[in-house]
Amino acid sequence: MKLEKELSSSDMSNHAEPDVSEKLSNKERVSYGVSDFACNIANGMVGTYLMYYYTDVFLVAAGAIGTLFFLARIVDAVCGPAWGILIDHTHTKWGKSRPFFLWFSIPYGLFFILAFSSVPLDSMGKLIWAYVTYIAIDVLYLGINIPITSILPSLTSSPQERVRLSTVRQVLATTGATLISVMVLPMVALLGRGNNQLGFFLTAVIIGVLTTCLLLVTFKNTRERVHPKNDHKLPLSESIKALKGNWPWMIISLMYFFFWIGMQTKLQVTVYFFKYNMHDAGLASVMLGLQAISLVVIVFTPYLTAHFGKKGTMSIGLGLCVISQIILGIGAHYLSVPILAIATILGYFGNGFFAGLLPVMLADTVDYGEWKNGVRAEGLVTSFSGISSNFGMGVGGAVTGFLLSMNGYVANHQQTPQALTAIEMNYIWVPLIGFGIGLILEAVQDL
Repeated sequence: MKLEKELSSSDMSNHAEPDVSEKLSNKERVSYGVSDFACNIANGMVGTYLMYYYTDVFLVAAGAIGTLFFLARIVDAVCGPAWGILIDHTHTKWGKSRPFFLWFSIPYGLFFILAFSSVPLDSMGKLIWAYVTYIAIDVLYLGINIPITSILPSLTSSPQERVRLSTVRQVLATTGATLISVMVLPMVALLGRGNNQLGFFLTAVIIGVLTTCLLLVTFKNTRERVHPKNDHKLPLSESIKALKGNWPWMIISLMYFFFWIGMQTKLQVTVYFFKYNMHDAGLASVMLGLQAISLVVIVFTPYLTAHFGKKGTMSIGLGLCVISQIILGIGAHYLSVPILAIATILGYFGNGFFAGLLPVMLADTVDYGEWKNGVRAEGLVTSFSGISSNFGMGVGGAVTGFLLSMNGYVANHQQTPQALTAIEMNYIWVPLIGFGIGLILEAVQDL
């Protein structure tokens, strides 16, 4: 497999040869993993429920929110590389990536809470509030999420230990995403007692505080121990050299983008689909909770990669994602809950195979860039994972908002056939396209 051979050859880099026997403590592995648990409970609530909150609770037009999600991605395009460059130019006693968990966890938690605060404003005031708070949490999310990936090459030089760390991270990330997807609507109902605005706010307070505390745990218990021989502040012109000819990084960044277009459109209309198309909003939490099954896949990911390689395992995952969307289409046509459940489980298996290895492959491209170009720029190289995934989520959000608006979606009313079709497109067919393109990109890597 060409990609893995190229990345393996990058072991002849400017830093010390990997010590394959190097092992980190379970405490540090878990402390690293809880960073993505924290990000997933917060960003999971944003990605799955914020559009629904905006349209059906805060009462902002779907088209306006679609525009907001798209424009926020333009901000990402500027801020993402800026965060990466900032990481590469950070030299503290705590390391390069680690201090960002200390500096930005509290601001992120604060703006996360504000985003779900239903302040009493007119229509224009609500839209402005949404713009300010959403863009703030979007920018700050990059500031806490990019370091999760950029710190991985610095925690250990052992390929096996990186897979272990990524596996722990993905297990905890999936656990967080599962818990938040299942618990948000019941928490809103319990805490709000019929007042959804209050319910969403109090739920956000709990999640925001927990997220901040967990990121501080990551800061406290991790250590950066792998450094290039020439550890100095890189000028931007020098950092960019790490991307020159780094075609594995280019392909993986594109895969992030298309995968998250599919995931975001599907996640954010799940509540809509079961509320309006299936006439049972409670099924949304049940279906989202099925992703707990993917934990089984993640646990066995290291063993699968030993037999199929990282690329082969990722291809299997994307293939399962594509097949699951086709089966979802059948289930939606017949309004069959059992078929929808089977398709959902299959999709989570695919997601577990694929998503768990993306950070590992991206960390490998840092080594590849150093081997090929003599420049190690963890921040800039890995920042594009955050940019690609966030831009994909933004495009997905824009597609959802525009499709709903153009097809006459009206919050909390019986939907027209056109609006129901738009919801189904977002839940099934747009994700199918995104996953399919990702699978094609995976296949052309060896050409």
